[in-house]
Amino acid sequence: MRRVVIVTLDGLRGDMISEQTTPKLVSFARQAERFADYRTVFPSCTRVVSASLATGCYPARHGLQGNSVALLENGKLALRDAGDPEFLQHKRRVTGTSLAMPTLAQRVKAVGGAIIFSNVSPGAAYAQDPDGHGHVYHRAGSFGFGRVPVAAGDRLNVSLDVEGDRHMTERFIDEVLLPRRLPVAVLWLGEPDHIQHEAPLGSPEHLAVLAAADAHAGLVTSAVEQLRAAGDDILLRIGSDHGHQTVTGVVDIDAEFVMAGLKESESSNDVMAVSNGTSALVYVDPDRTHALPALRTFLTSRDWVGAVFGSDELAQIGQKPEGGLAFAVSMAASEAANAFGVPGASLVAEPATGKSDRLGCGQHGGLARYEQTPFLMVSGPGFQPGAVRRGVARIIDIAPTALAHLGLDATGMDGAPLQRPMASTQTEET
Repeated sequence: MRRVVIVTLDGLRGDMISEQTTPKLVSFARQAERFADYRTVFPSCTRVVSASLATGCYPARHGLQGNSVALLENGKLALRDAGDPEFLQHKRRVTGTSLAMPTLAQRVKAVGGAIIFSNVSPGAAYAQDPDGHGHVYHRAGSFGFGRVPVAAGDRLNVSLDVEGDRHMTERFIDEVLLPRRLPVAVLWLGEPDHIQHEAPLGSPEHLAVLAAADAHAGLVTSAVEQLRAAGDDILLRIGSDHGHQTVTGVVDIDAEFVMAGLKESESSNDVMAVSNGTSALVYVDPDRTHALPALRTFLTSRDWVGAVFGSDELAQIGQKPEGGLAFAVSMAASEAANAFGVPGASLVAEPATGKSDRLGCGQHGGLARYEQTPFLMVSGPGFQPGAVRRGVARIIDIAPTALAHLGLDATGMDGAPLQRPMASTQTEET
């Protein structure tokens, strides 16, 4: 039986994989092909990346612009948290679609379906299958076909920590990989991302959680080997969705707009700088488009801005000027190392809702080097064990790669299958 298993260790930077910190992943790399230039999307935030992985498309196509966004509701901009359990259902009511492109779960529904176990935010989990074409298990609610809640005894009751990930992984193996045998099975671990927001990168606390996440990946690789030995043809993808930078400062962009006379008040919705960690999406009310030139001049003059993209440049980063989105900002970043010698530092945008970022801890969302370089390893037909492939591979290539293994059509996706003839894959030293 042909099957696809997709495992994500949320937030794991590619440069943090080593024999000392992640021995199970290093061992798997000897059996898989590793992609040295793997890239994520913008913003490099889990909810956006989840939608991009599921659809094989950039945000411009699937329509989820950020972890937090503004939606045009009754002609006015309204701030929304895409992590909310009901966000995608609300978005469907407001815009007509939860995601504007079909997901992997939708594309495999006719051949047996998909099942997702996820321990990240509810919105990120449900972005894998917002319309109920398969099964999604999450601590905020677990659903079967048609988004019908599963029975009480079947729910995924876990905590967002190492213990929760462990319980979810063991259940995924015991109930999904072994007996249910669906064409697509997705396991999305909450660690090490969760701890990286709470503790400095490279700290003992962080490394302990990273070791646990590595062990959970090892449980899956062992289970897949057993299934292969029993005759299953499994494509196993293990990777992450984004990396992290160390937070060195927090900028209240809305307050800066008010002081510059570009926004009525910090709570007004005429101009809204919506934080996405180390990036921000700037929305402008349709009646205020005359302010766009002044906003551009202001943003390009700020030393807290690393890069700014106007409406005519959003396509460069996989976005488009829709629903009031006028600018995208990647916050200023550097290669500076933190107290534990881990390089990569960034400013962050102050969020309008939710908790503020912790100085000295991790964050992501922008275009800086370490948040844009997750890792990717793939084992199965079309991938050379022990090889390191050069050239850019992207998060949007995962869904078409899965469909190619299953012999299904990937028409309409921005990504492309990563398989290639074994003879053309050159092995290099890792």
